[in-house]
Amino acid sequence: METNYFARLNQINVSDHLEKKGELFSYLSWPFAVAQLRLADPAAFWEVRRFEGLPYLKTETGYFVEVAVTVQGVTLSQIHPVLDGKNRPIFEPTAFDINTSIQRCLVKAIALHGLGLYVYAGEDLPEGESVKPTPPKAPVAPITGNRITPAQLRYVERLIDETRSDLTKVLDYFGVSALTELSTHAASRAITSLEKQRRAA
Repeated sequence: METNYFARLNQINVSDHLEKKGELFSYLSWPFAVAQLRLADPAAFWEVRRFEGLPYLKTETGYFVEVAVTVQGVTLSQIHPVLDGKNRPIFEPTAFDINTSIQRCLVKAIALHGLGLYVYAGEDLPEGESVKPTPPKAPVAPITGNRITPAQLRYVERLIDETRSDLTKVLDYFGVSALTELSTHAASRAITSLEKQRRAA
């Protein structure tokens, strides 16, 4: 394997192996991530960290899992919360929820070594590949208070229409009954997710 294993793993295009989580999130298939990792370094291995013998940590804010992946002698670990389909903490998770989060955590720990890292940066293609220019974002009006700006509102509505997203699901995810109730921060998050969904279409 090349000395700079990160550069090699970071150049692998994983876009065809992305799966959807709800309407707004994409994630990399863990069997593909493991296969690519082992093809690059057959000696690579990982460990599910234990907390007093359990494969999860229970806290007041939710449950967490941790996976450490070793590639070419370099060990990097990732902590991942146990989340539902809307990326909200599960306070009474099942064994299935724990296992699912461990697999997600494994993929993210592998990403720390380069494979699919761009997925979590909101990019479409890995380093070294060309990308088509995307339309410029709608200008954002000066922030007044903490509510979504008129420009953000128009752009979110446009993105929802272009991606054919379910408005109800978007509202449910952010815990509001109308887009006008979104904060500027939540609106920015929605725009980032919807733009990513539009590029992946």
